[in-house]
Amino acid sequence: MDSGAGRGRSGSGSGSSAGSSGSALAAAGAPGSASAGSPRSAGALVPAALPGMPGYDPADLYAFDRPGMVSPVIAAALPRVYVPNTESDTVTVIDPSDYRVVETMKVGHEPQHVVPSWDLKTLWVNNDLGNSLTPIDPFTGKPGAPIPVHDPYNLYFTPDGASAVVMASKDMQLVFRDPHTMAIQKILPVPCEGVNHADFSPNGAYFIVSCEFSGQLLKVDTKTRTLLGVLDLPQRGAMPQDVKISPDGKVFYIADMVANGLWTVDGDAFKVTGLIPTGRGAHGLYVSRDSTTMYVSNRGEGTITLFDFATAKPRTKWQIPNGGSPDMGGVSADGKVLWLSGRYNAEVYAISTTDGHLLARIPVGRGPHGLAVYPQPGRYSLGHTGVFR
Repeated sequence: MDSGAGRGRSGSGSGSSAGSSGSALAAAGAPGSASAGSPRSAGALVPAALPGMPGYDPADLYAFDRPGMVSPVIAAALPRVYVPNTESDTVTVIDPSDYRVVETMKVGHEPQHVVPSWDLKTLWVNNDLGNSLTPIDPFTGKPGAPIPVHDPYNLYFTPDGASAVVMASKDMQLVFRDPHTMAIQKILPVPCEGVNHADFSPNGAYFIVSCEFSGQLLKVDTKTRTLLGVLDLPQRGAMPQDVKISPDGKVFYIADMVANGLWTVDGDAFKVTGLIPTGRGAHGLYVSRDSTTMYVSNRGEGTITLFDFATAKPRTKWQIPNGGSPDMGGVSADGKVLWLSGRYNAEVYAISTTDGHLLARIPVGRGPHGLAVYPQPGRYSLGHTGVFR
């Protein structure tokens, strides 16, 4: 299972800028917004396959994730980093402006990820062994009453906002639920072990899911909520982790902590096209605010690989001073800071995206995992630690 105090700031530099800075985003179909527009080419958006899903830019699926393009829905949200500590049953809350821990809140048993809702208005703590979701109000930073949900290892949202998708890893199910009440809509049993991460095709018609313990991928029809196929990765013992689609929508990248790199997958044909080495324990995948680079956390060697989308090759690698275990995280709203949890070191890393130097090393609870940086640019959330479009 993707499983996995003392030291303070180790450098200088500005933290994550408040998501409320810069111009607010207005985009067609975005929750709470009214006017249409594209950051680069108004009118160039392509209609989606799902009713209710906002149109998209086929040249850059992350075109609405530029610095300052924070939805007006969450313009007043508190700039915070929420860190679920799997072994402490807590969430550490960090003020990114000064890297200070401002609160540690008790949640359910074994929180794995903090996930922004599709409409951006709620942050859901996935209490996996506690069988519940704890909502956090991003405007106050305070938790609400937990909602019973069985085995919520990870959480995604369909691009039309119609369903939450619970990655029920131990139950071997994808559970489609009402995105607000979490009432069950449909249960899809899956023939693989360890369903955990996913990403969607450009038009939202299907999504690809990694199965960590069986070394397989699933292709799922978003509209009918049915299984379209199962794909075995071509390496014995493969352990696929995070999934991320390229900006042009042509390639799915799958981090694999045993293969120590990225599998490339043709989503339409549903076939593996290659393996790109990055580092030991390749784990989390995060796209830069200009859509040129993907940050790959290599948990087994304490490094971050910068993968260049244009050349489809690693460009360079950053080493965390004195080592560490970089896992899941996110990029600040202004794109200047990469935040990653240190799964086996009870700490969080704030890393400058300018040159890779460590801005801060922040002690948190035990087993920090899928932290959420909030707010971030984008019209809506697809889930996980913050996959925005």
